[in-house]
Amino acid sequence: MKRSKYLVGIVLAIFFVLSFVTNILGPIIPDMIQSFHLSLFAAALLPFAFFIAYGVFSIPAGFMVERWGEKRVILGMFAVALAGSLLFAWLHIYPVAMISLFLIGSSMAALQVAINPLLRVAGGEEHFAFNSAFAQLVFGIASFISPQVYSYFVSNLEQAPGKNILLSTLNAIVPATMRWISMYWIFAIVIAAIMGVLAFSRFPAVERKEDEAAGTAGMYRYLLRKPIVWLFFFSVFFYVGSEQGTANWMSEFLWKYHGFDPHTTGASAVGWFWGLMTIGCFAGMILLKFFDSRRILAAFGIGALACLSVALFAPASVSRFAFPCVGLFASVMWPIIMSLALNSVLEYQGAFAGILCSGIMGGAILPLITGRIADSFGLRTGMCLLYVTFGWVFAVSLWAKPLITNQRFGEDKTANRAA
Repeated sequence: MKRSKYLVGIVLAIFFVLSFVTNILGPIIPDMIQSFHLSLFAAALLPFAFFIAYGVFSIPAGFMVERWGEKRVILGMFAVALAGSLLFAWLHIYPVAMISLFLIGSSMAALQVAINPLLRVAGGEEHFAFNSAFAQLVFGIASFISPQVYSYFVSNLEQAPGKNILLSTLNAIVPATMRWISMYWIFAIVIAAIMGVLAFSRFPAVERKEDEAAGTAGMYRYLLRKPIVWLFFFSVFFYVGSEQGTANWMSEFLWKYHGFDPHTTGASAVGWFWGLMTIGCFAGMILLKFFDSRRILAAFGIGALACLSVALFAPASVSRFAFPCVGLFASVMWPIIMSLALNSVLEYQGAFAGILCSGIMGGAILPLITGRIADSFGLRTGMCLLYVTFGWVFAVSLWAKPLITNQRFGEDKTANRAA
């Protein structure tokens, strides 16, 4: 397939919506705990329901894309996410929340499988680390905006009459004791809007090479016999567990240990976690043009572990700022891990992408383990699990040996390919 700026733009727009919908769980979890009277383990089942869908649907999604094409799958999955949002918006009880989050997570899993190799092919293999960092930048912007939107609606719905039509409408349909439900109506509006854009857009045909296809059972057996595939699978697993384990429990930690209001300070901390991740992505895009991606991953891994230590053990006035700073150093981890992985195993890229995206279920399992530990020993102890997960991500910088390295200024393309 020829390089396509239009296709890259479509992928970036999808990343924005995906992030806007996905990363609201952190600010909302304290409200869910209060509204549904949940233990920390029961609260952790909510992100579990969302992220376990990646383990279930990531590989089948590759076959769906091959059979029906990118546009149909993307539109179909957005329709599933729309149904999940509307279901919980209308029927706001804990079991329905689990079903809704699983439906939304399933759609996000299929979207990730469809758009990650798409970005690599559309933008060029040698620019994949840069373009993936740019996608993470867009992802971070949406993640920063989402908690701010949450704070706005929760704070303003009570004074809705006379403000604007949207606030007045939401005020009439959401329960007075569960203002946070308004976010699921907002998700429905945003998803419907992107579906309209995609439906009337000319979507370029993607001609996948044999090694970019979803794959056969034989391809998966071949890949799963490679230790490097398992290493990168667990790298994705632990990275997403680190990201979500920080973002999902941050607001609850600040409220439980330091008494900060989850609707304001807690939501702001989560928003700035994603906001600083956005800034970090911008810095990472520049650094990737000067340094080997593995060196950047090592430096940022050390920074994340240092900020985590301050966030967990420093006084309240420092902790509230240290938690968002973890996002600054986590910013380049996803794009670098994905680029190192896809540039380390060049056969059967589509099948490999499905395996990697299955690793996103780390965002389901690791916060759940944190919740179980927290119920027994306290949330601070539970969140110490992040030392293990961020430590694994740091270790990737030591053992990764990509066949193609990121292109830097002053190098020609042949210098980036291993002999």
